[in-house]
Amino acid sequence: MAHLTQNPADKERFICVYPVYINSKKTLAEGRRVPTDKAVENPSCAEIRDVLTAAGMNVYVENKMHPREWNRDVQFRGRVRVQIKEADGTPCQDKFTSRSPHVPPVPGRDVMFYVAEMIPKLKTRTQKSGGGDMSSQQNEGGKKSKKKKK
Repeated sequence: MAHLTQNPADKERFICVYPVYINSKKTLAEGRRVPTDKAVENPSCAEIRDVLTAAGMNVYVENKMHPREWNRDVQFRGRVRVQIKEADGTPCQDKFTSRSPHVPPVPGRDVMFYVAEMIPKLKTRTQKSGGGDMSSQQNEGGKKSKKKKK
């Protein structure tokens, strides 16, 4: 079905970015669209929104699910819509044009690569990894002391 509007600045014309597109835990058949080495482990819609908002993009989140997602949990829900073109057809930002001579022009490819690159740099991701290491070290220490008491 054709779009009802031809204006690229209308919300219906924004590109969709599902978390499954950049999830390293998913296969191509399950909906991943970027190479595994550039993908992120279990990204969320909130992380995608935060990264794109910080980049100055016009985004909004919808409560939708990817058709190939079999898990109906809340953490896998969501879709981010991103405006990549202005009303006159020019790109909103030059770094998100997706016009490379080596790859076929796919709308949003640069956006997905950028999001996958920036999500691991988020404070929430870096704090979680640091806290996880500390708790695992404490647990190991506790196990050793219990062995000594026996």
